[in-house]
Amino acid sequence: FGRMRPVIVVHGGAGRIFKEREEGCRTGVVRAALRGYRVLKQGGSALDAVEEAVRSMEDDPHFNAGCGSVLNEKGEVEMDAIIMDGKNLASGAVSAVKCIANPIKLARLVMEKTKHMLLTDQGAQLFAQAMGVPEIPGEKLVTERSRERWKKNLEPDSNPVEFQKDLGTVGAVAIDSEGNVACATSTGGLSNKLVGRVGDTACIGSGGYADNYSGATSTTGHGESIMKVVLARLILYHMEQGMSPEMAADTALEYMKTRVGGLGGVIVVSSSGEWAARFSTKQMSWATVKDDELHYGIYAGERHTKSVVEALASESEGF
Repeated sequence: FGRMRPVIVVHGGAGRIFKEREEGCRTGVVRAALRGYRVLKQGGSALDAVEEAVRSMEDDPHFNAGCGSVLNEKGEVEMDAIIMDGKNLASGAVSAVKCIANPIKLARLVMEKTKHMLLTDQGAQLFAQAMGVPEIPGEKLVTERSRERWKKNLEPDSNPVEFQKDLGTVGAVAIDSEGNVACATSTGGLSNKLVGRVGDTACIGSGGYADNYSGATSTTGHGESIMKVVLARLILYHMEQGMSPEMAADTALEYMKTRVGGLGGVIVVSSSGEWAARFSTKQMSWATVKDDELHYGIYAGERHTKSVVEALASESEGF
């Protein structure tokens, strides 16, 4: 390896994770972190690692991204995603996309194959077709759970704000052996949102930001609140002022809470390879691998540690 020891951190969304889903969320973030770390160990870029980790969670119906995304008011899946390269601040994002399995892949193509940073809705769909990205029927992304929840939210006495606490954006940040950082974030958004609603995820500086000079961060939580304080960039700003990743994350989350009453969670990696996973919600599923050690948790103060070897052995996925 070059001068840096690679690190990856992933989150599976901040909010309220119901008991019966905890196991699946833990397994999902651990698998994503191990997959991203494998890319880094083989000398791959931070960019490839975060894309791989997020793709793994998009394909996992436990998370509100890709397959398993929540439904908008019309009962459709509309997804947002962003990816960013800390080396040159290149970024690509898509918003309100339908009928594709992995929005994060499309975001990467926007970054690499266009002069633009964000494509939306039909324009994103046309671009996906031009790039040969396979279209899938929208129903393929809809899980029984998302449909149930959508129905529940349509009832006149339902309280949408209540179950919006169960948010599930997914994200990853990494630093590779060259010292380059990257971030990736992907989401299905808010349940029963207005058609065409785009939250923080697709917005640079809100849903994620990566800059080799300071680090990378990916956020999750109440999108409108995150956008108001430009949360991802705010955290890196605090790090530029000399704060540790953990301190920067806590300070920014506290500001968002006091200033606009918003709750959320973040993962951070600094340019020196320090990391943090912090949240102001009840829970956030997260996992990280550094120095061949895996750490993961869901509740505040919860942190399990395993060697990567041990974790891979217990992964039925056959890595």
